[in-house]
Amino acid sequence: MSPPKAPHWRLVASQAYVTDDVLEYTYTGSGTTEDPFIVEWMPADPRNPMQFSNTRKWVITVVVSLAALAIAFASTAYSGAIPQVMKDFDCSSEVAELGLSLFVLGFAIGPLLWAPLSEIYGRQTLFFVTYAVFTAFNAGVCGAQNIETLLILRFLAGAFGSSALTNSGGVIADTFTASQRSLAMCAFASTPFLGPTLGPIVGGFAGVAIGWRWVAGIVTIFSGVLWIVGTLVVPETYAPVLLKRRAEKLSKRTGLVYVSKIEHDRGKQSILQVYKVALSRPWVLLICEPIVLLLSIYTAIVYGTLYLTFAAFPIVYQERRSWSQGVGGLAFIGVAVGMVLGILLTIIDNKRYNRAAAKCGGAAPPEERLPPTMLGATVLPVGLFIFAWTTYDHIHWIVSLIFTGALGFGNVMLFLSVSNYLIDTYTVFAASVLSANAVLRSIFGAVFPLFTTYMYRDLGVHWASSVPAFLALACVPLPFLFYRFGPAIRARSKYSAEAARIMAQLKQG
Repeated sequence: MSPPKAPHWRLVASQAYVTDDVLEYTYTGSGTTEDPFIVEWMPADPRNPMQFSNTRKWVITVVVSLAALAIAFASTAYSGAIPQVMKDFDCSSEVAELGLSLFVLGFAIGPLLWAPLSEIYGRQTLFFVTYAVFTAFNAGVCGAQNIETLLILRFLAGAFGSSALTNSGGVIADTFTASQRSLAMCAFASTPFLGPTLGPIVGGFAGVAIGWRWVAGIVTIFSGVLWIVGTLVVPETYAPVLLKRRAEKLSKRTGLVYVSKIEHDRGKQSILQVYKVALSRPWVLLICEPIVLLLSIYTAIVYGTLYLTFAAFPIVYQERRSWSQGVGGLAFIGVAVGMVLGILLTIIDNKRYNRAAAKCGGAAPPEERLPPTMLGATVLPVGLFIFAWTTYDHIHWIVSLIFTGALGFGNVMLFLSVSNYLIDTYTVFAASVLSANAVLRSIFGAVFPLFTTYMYRDLGVHWASSVPAFLALACVPLPFLFYRFGPAIRARSKYSAEAARIMAQLKQG
């Protein structure tokens, strides 16, 4: 039975969505304090995000993915205009490059607050507030009168913008079933990598042509438009918050006592307890869950390597091969092509996953997400080593550029499948898990560019370029081990079991 159609404006404006059908529905309980009515999803409930039409789900996915793309684009568009920043503020390259590192460091700080708060107040409210502030700080960068102001505003923009990077994955987890999620996650999870590769290309040419302030202006306009579109298009999708809002509205309208099924099963908690649990959860997951910790370290190394290239490519191609600033940004085309190939292969691999899911009654074990990770883990160090040793002046530049594609391919294959694996394992805690992953990943992304210049100067181009290849090589066994021993590890996981229990309750509704 398909759910009745609901007006889009009402889905966006009303989280409770109390209609006559909702009021007349027969709930378990008697409506008293001792025996409250238990609110869960009705059959064919139009407010249940899992039952949105495919068109609505994909419109939401495109919008939240573009919102995340704008954040990632903003992080590196600045790097293409660093020479102009150095000239305007008379500062060293190390100081100017802090504008890149501090923005990415904001990615590490923000999710610790935004992801847990989204599980208290929902995704919609967090997007509306944080994305507006992100846009405002980018506008402030345009008018910065000194390097100190610019660096502070870049850090704050990264911290507030990071909410879109973590909560967008939560939105997709809220709306798609496991068998549908692969393609949606492919659209979203590629943005943290496609955005950074597009940034230096646009920033390099725009920095030369119209100046670094207009590079920040482009970012501001892009994010401002997406804030308006996101506010008008994306409704609240987090089921525990939606059911809580509905229970509160029903209680207010009828004078009886309603509570959501999840709150009823969890027991009454004070607001202090709720905040304590929610704000500590990403840290608990990162420290106490081996799955989250090890896979976060792996993706952090790969992500750090990607951001290392924003400092390394100007050395390899502009300093050694005398490319101009604008043309130097085109070196990232190889990485972008590799990412596109990774996305295409992920789409093809989705058929394999759907077959596995069909054999398991619609939901395959999370380990079925890992074969692309194993492929990416193998390709990445091979490509990085070949890139490192084909940067000699007597070897044509196209050779090394081709093998930068392995970095893009490996990043996408690893991040897409690892994100899906973590979401399948922790479901309703997806935002906190992804924020824990983002924290470590962003710290590496912020730190790697800071030592790149010194590393290339002291080790030389070839050995310096080999360092991330050795790190990637050391991590190759991880996805193979999780594929083999993942079920046993998950069986011992407190949060994985709790997430499975909550999802079972929601499905019963």
